[in-house]
Amino acid sequence: MTLAIVLAADPAASHLTERLAAQWRRAGADDVRIAADLTELADLVADATGPVLVSGADLVAHTAVLKHLATSPVGPTVALVLTDPPAPGQATVREERGQVVEVGAADASGVFGGALRVGAADLPALVEAARRAAGTAPDLASAPDARLTDPASAPEVSAADPASAPGVSAAEGGPLGAVDRLVAGLAARGTLIFAHRVRLLVAHRVGDEAQREAAEAAVAAVDEDRAELKLSVKERDDFFTTFFVSTWSPYVTKAAARIGIGPTGVTMVSVAFAVAAAVLFGTGGRPALVAGAVLLYLGFVLDCVDGQLARYTRHFSAWGGWLDTMADRFKEYVVYAGLGFGATHAGFRYGWALALAAMTLQTVRHMTDTWYGALHDEAARRPKVVTADAGGIGGKLNAASTRVQADTGSVSYWLKRTVVFPIGERWALIAIAAALFGPLVALVAVLVWGTLAFAYTLGLRTLRARWMRVPVLTTVDAGLHRDDGLLARTLPTARRPLLLAVLGALGAAGTLVWALLAVHGGGDLPVFVPVLALVLLLGAAQASRAPHGGSLDWLVPAALRAAEYLFAIAVGVAGRAPAWLIFGYVLVLTLHHYDLTARLEKRQSAPPLHAATLGWLGRSVLLAAAATTGTVSFALATMTAYLFVVFVASVVLAWVVLPARARGGVRSPG
Repeated sequence: MTLAIVLAADPAASHLTERLAAQWRRAGADDVRIAADLTELADLVADATGPVLVSGADLVAHTAVLKHLATSPVGPTVALVLTDPPAPGQATVREERGQVVEVGAADASGVFGGALRVGAADLPALVEAARRAAGTAPDLASAPDARLTDPASAPEVSAADPASAPGVSAAEGGPLGAVDRLVAGLAARGTLIFAHRVRLLVAHRVGDEAQREAAEAAVAAVDEDRAELKLSVKERDDFFTTFFVSTWSPYVTKAAARIGIGPTGVTMVSVAFAVAAAVLFGTGGRPALVAGAVLLYLGFVLDCVDGQLARYTRHFSAWGGWLDTMADRFKEYVVYAGLGFGATHAGFRYGWALALAAMTLQTVRHMTDTWYGALHDEAARRPKVVTADAGGIGGKLNAASTRVQADTGSVSYWLKRTVVFPIGERWALIAIAAALFGPLVALVAVLVWGTLAFAYTLGLRTLRARWMRVPVLTTVDAGLHRDDGLLARTLPTARRPLLLAVLGALGAAGTLVWALLAVHGGGDLPVFVPVLALVLLLGAAQASRAPHGGSLDWLVPAALRAAEYLFAIAVGVAGRAPAWLIFGYVLVLTLHHYDLTARLEKRQSAPPLHAATLGWLGRSVLLAAAATTGTVSFALATMTAYLFVVFVASVVLAWVVLPARARGGVRSPG
């Protein structure tokens, strides 16, 4: 149950209290209360069991603004952030990458909008912040400041007023208002707060009658539904999506909402279009290739529509976010399979090899994207420290990137967004190249552009990561996201995880090259080659329990993915397994690994049956054993079927069985 509380501590704004209470009800709150002060608010929150919505009584806004805040999918605790000029008593905030990283910042990027949603896990911190701000909580010797820093090194905060903390002050001097003291105290306790910006709609905090009338007039002047439809489109998207999809996809979104189709239904139709396109690409012939290109484009439009529909209808769920991530990758890789089959069918011997290369390259790229994003998020939550190389190449690249991203619409902005080869550009290139030139050219084009984009992003991100110096893997379960199994965890511990992972990937790559040359020449791969590669993989696994605190250790998961995939392909080639079988095995592995990254991005726990997947090292050892016994094809087929069954069972457990037990009051295992 969602509780909404209007804090009517300011008598001058009390006439807005009932209006806000009614708006919270229309925004979806199950229970709405009015608190006269922070002490009463703390008592109400102490009894809450679900998310709590809090607002001051000085807020004039569209109901949609409150609904968007209440349903925001970015995180459990979210604060409204405005770009209005700060007024006395209002707390300024600084945000980075969508996170409120400082309250009362000198270099503020906005002002607190007087409303926030607090997730159930953060309610104890909210209660403590409210009582301390009201002066009723027990005194504490010290507390962290409003920035999200290490509590052990944080300065003292006054028990009576969180606004006395360093960096927590009113925008124009003087004491903070009640709701502002509340968000300042919440941030002071290290709570991760995400920022919700207002775009196209209206939200203002008012201090007198003239401001109230002006704000209400501004609210009345905006067509709320029309603005919400525009808001369903991402504010910043890639070039192809912006100019060739989002110009007309909102009409499809509106039609889907009227018909009653949900985001999941749109996702499934998008998958069907992509599968049909893959079949047509595999069939060959100009009409089939052109039809496949059209279906692929329409499938991508629907891929955009499912997210737009979720934002327009505010139907967000962890399942929907997970499904969208998994469906995107499955669709793309099925298309690669269709292109690989089509190229082979047209007489090119290595069509499936190109498809495998494209899938492996894209997956490794995505792994670096995920972990670099986690690195950036962690860096944003840490205090800014001026280092000796702040003016070095890493610092200059960071500043240049910030300037380009801020200059939306410029040539440099669109070049930066396009050169990294995002999904819209990939699908557009595949559709155009396949329709005009055929599957072989489409795969080669994807590989060439993808390789150049990977080199570009990897080089720049490496320089910037060394400059940021943030040990991101120390903040997560490294063993889980490395996909280490029982075998890897039983090995002796070695240091230098990145070096060992890279050596493992190089050993696997060398084995693959040797296997290709041996098979092409009609011979067999010497036994010592995969054995040596396996030794290097064993070395990489020994870093499983080692600290991943290096500035570049965010590259470890991607290096391990490359090592496992390349080793599996090498064993398959050496064992003369069918190319489509090797592709199928690696495809199942990618689904498993995307499941892990999706859970990382959504801050979820491990899949229920993760231990049953054996870990990357366990799977590699089994394949090596199959290579020595001449049963590679059998092993690949068996492991593909086994891992797929485990994946499906894990999905059913995670999204159907365990949630049903939780709703029925049955405690979930683990």
